[in-house]
Amino acid sequence: MSQKSSSHSQARQFSTKLSSLKKKSSAGVFGDVLYGTMMLPKELEIEKESNFELRFQVPDVGRVINDFLRTREVGEFLSGALAGAMTKAILAPLETIRTRMVVGVGSKHIGGSFVEVIEQHGWQGLWAGNAINMLRIIPTQAIELGTFECVKRTMTSAQEKWNHAECPRMQIGHVSLNFSLSWISPVAVAGAAAGIVSTLACHPLEVLKDRLTVSREAYPCLSIAISKIYRDGGIGSFYAGIAPTLIGMLPYSTCYYFMYDKLKKSYCEAKNKKSLNRPEMLLLGALSGFTASTISFPLEVARKRLMVGALQGKCPPHMAAALSEVIREEGLRGLYRGWGASCLKVMPSSGITWMFYEAWKDILVVGNGHL
Repeated sequence: MSQKSSSHSQARQFSTKLSSLKKKSSAGVFGDVLYGTMMLPKELEIEKESNFELRFQVPDVGRVINDFLRTREVGEFLSGALAGAMTKAILAPLETIRTRMVVGVGSKHIGGSFVEVIEQHGWQGLWAGNAINMLRIIPTQAIELGTFECVKRTMTSAQEKWNHAECPRMQIGHVSLNFSLSWISPVAVAGAAAGIVSTLACHPLEVLKDRLTVSREAYPCLSIAISKIYRDGGIGSFYAGIAPTLIGMLPYSTCYYFMYDKLKKSYCEAKNKKSLNRPEMLLLGALSGFTASTISFPLEVARKRLMVGALQGKCPPHMAAALSEVIREEGLRGLYRGWGASCLKVMPSSGITWMFYEAWKDILVVGNGHL
């Protein structure tokens, strides 16, 4: 009896093993017949089915944009744009009077020009071309101040590296030449670069602004001004006078930034201060603008003559010809015609721009942890 039960038990175990083999080898089973079953060690078993899962993770666009907007460069560009827009909104009437006096339209006196504009066009005439002026100044100031800060940091870093390392030398006979950057002012180079880059980028807007300001009858609105200028000379017309503009901008921009930085450092050292307050920024910015404008004003007169000379039918061929024409017609004093109106506009504009720029930079740059 025990042998019989033992044989039944072994049969059940064999049947159980067989059924488990059939389950593991479904590819080799037809009905109840098992063929070609191979047993492999567990560590060599090959999984016939693998779980393959492909996952796509959508980037956090909001976080990327937020990180981008918090960078130093973006903060400086935005600070420049906001400062320029706020300054131009306040000083647009002075810009209109200055442009009219520089190019010789209407009265030669500031008060007379104000009265003429109001009589002919009403109070709105003082803001003639202000829409294009705002469109011009926002990218111009953003590019100019952003470029200034970027080039200044780059030049300062290059000077520091060259001071720690040995400067390149050139030996010509008994003469040894040292190529050092210590004599170069990073602020002056940055100022020159800022003026050149912003001028190249935004000169077409300057041309449009001058046409809208000087000749309201021929160019009553922005769309007509764009179509007329393009029809008269194509894309090149929007870069009319670019060479004298660059020549005039270079000394102004270099002097403007150099003077502000020098005055700021000297004043802080004299007063034993780390930074300026808002009224001090306003004052030093105005002084830097006054100095730069006085030095470069004859070039500004020649530049304006070239840019709007085509409207009066007598456009000098180049800047030297424009300067000689002014001297021949009005004497040396003609080179500074409109200088008072220019200072009246440039000084508050420079002071307000620096004041707003430093204020916005404290919020957008220093406030985000950039020192």
